[in-house]
Amino acid sequence: MDNIEKIKDDALAELRNASETEEIRALSVRYLGRKGVITQFLRNISGLPAKERPAAGKRANEVKKELDAAFSAAAELLAARKTSGDQGIDVSLPGRTVPRGYLHPLTQVTREICEIFVRMGFDIAEGPEVEKDYYNFEALNIPKDHPARDMQDTFYVSDNIVLRTQTSPMQVRTMEKQPPPVRIISPGKVYRCDSDITHTPMFSQVEGLLVDRNVSFGDLKGTLTAFVHRMFDEDTKLRFRPSFFPFTEPSAEVDIQCIMCRGKGCRVCSHSGWLEILGSGMVHPAVFENVGYDTSRYSGFAFGMGVERIAMLKYSIDDIRKFFDNDLRFLRQF
Repeated sequence: MDNIEKIKDDALAELRNASETEEIRALSVRYLGRKGVITQFLRNISGLPAKERPAAGKRANEVKKELDAAFSAAAELLAARKTSGDQGIDVSLPGRTVPRGYLHPLTQVTREICEIFVRMGFDIAEGPEVEKDYYNFEALNIPKDHPARDMQDTFYVSDNIVLRTQTSPMQVRTMEKQPPPVRIISPGKVYRCDSDITHTPMFSQVEGLLVDRNVSFGDLKGTLTAFVHRMFDEDTKLRFRPSFFPFTEPSAEVDIQCIMCRGKGCRVCSHSGWLEILGSGMVHPAVFENVGYDTSRYSGFAFGMGVERIAMLKYSIDDIRKFFDNDLRFLRQF
């Protein structure tokens, strides 16, 4: 009985090392053929004591069937692997890594801007992208047929419904529901009929509003100076230029020192040494009157910036359309 078990173990050990169909066929012949090992064992059973012969014969036939099944299964598996081209799994090879996804650079910059202002005590207010004409224009001191509307090329859904051209409507909506003090920023997508290397029909903005007693232009300047230094670096200089916005008075554009040439003048800044970054100003009294705020008691400032513009300056990107081309070679840099 020990001999037949040893025959089985030896056959299976050789089968595990067989990698070709011919090797398996040769094993089958050597162990199960007419002159094979098991056949010889069966022929020699007559030399055993009479009481051991039945058990030995029965076990030898069982082993013969088990090995026949094992040889057949091994041959079928090997044939299937060759047909499919699968040579098995080599566990010694390094695994295939799954590509890791990251936030879009515009999402990253938007979150960074919001984080800076939240640390200053601003709350985040979000609202509809399809907006009423009243909130997008009229409540912001831009009445119908006013020339100031020409500043923003608008997508009209109907006479009184537009795709918002700015996130400023959230300032009005917030002031309607909340008495002063108010301190909010409004991030979100906005839409204008404009498309070139520095403009797209859809882009992102972050606008801010602060209303309280005794708010001055100095507070506006201090807030935006702190923002610029945190967004870029402490050495970045900025300046305020007089400008016009219907919903602020006085109004100012904010420029930062060119991040490429540090003010010396280069192609990026048109050799001026400065780059425009955002618009700002003191909230126009007409806006306060539209929401019922007492202009004799409260004052405030507002500002707005394009996220794409900030990202282009921060990462030295020369074409806004790269943000929307979905080119992984570009996006993986962030």
